Amino acid sequence: MINQIQIFGLAVQFLTRLPVLRDLPFSEDRLTEATKFFPLVGLMIGLIGAGVLWAASLVFPLPVAVLLSTVATIAATGAFHEDGLADAADGLGGGLTRERAMEIMRDSRIGTYGAVTLGLTLALKVAALASLPLAVALPLLALGHGISRYAPVAVVFTSSYARDEGAKFVAPTISAGGHAVSAVTAAVLFAALWLAIGPAALMGAVGGGVLAIGMARIYLRKLGGFTGDCLGATQQMAELGLILGVLAWL
Repeated sequence: MINQIQIFGLAVQFLTRLPVLRDLPFSEDRLTEATKFFPLVGLMIGLIGAGVLWAASLVFPLPVAVLLSTVATIAATGAFHEDGLADAADGLGGGLTRERAMEIMRDSRIGTYGAVTLGLTLALKVAALASLPLAVALPLLALGHGISRYAPVAVVFTSSYARDEGAKFVAPTISAGGHAVSAVTAAVLFAALWLAIGPAALMGAVGGGVLAIGMARIYLRKLGGFTGDCLGATQQMAELGLILGVLAWL
């Protein structure tokens, strides 16, 4: 049990800036095992966002409350996935060859493709959430963060890492058992979302799947595998598609 708590703490440390126990034992095997907890860590982030959304809605109009909740989730993660989305967009949009795309993604500076993609993605998420009733937006925000973080886990499980080095920083592999834990966690979160908002959850799952798979097809075809930035982009597309799908149903 203690070991699994440490593994979960490593997942929290990897995906967020939330405080965890210092000096957690680290190894590549432990980081690989921690991947199974990504949806659960996503739930934590979503609960933070939902808490801020609920509290802010008591004082501010819903669009402002949604924006503040977005700030809270970005602060909790250090814009981890957003940074990946921007870098992936720069590389995939500006790199004519595989090698050039990989080189661009290593550059920490944000370019035109990254800025536009990130800006539009955040704007769409905020606008879509603000267009939903608060009773729908709260569970969608809380559970959607967890559900969407299964998408990069699925990519890791089914695809290969695109770079020859640096793989240890992105947990490039996951065991079948670890993938099963992640998938079951996401399924439970989806069931909870269905109970909270009804059949709209199904349309959300379709929307999230379409955007996540579409993003994955682009970088897998161009790069022959995934990078850490690509995983962040996949999560962001899954989250956006989930929200848009629910909005389309309602």
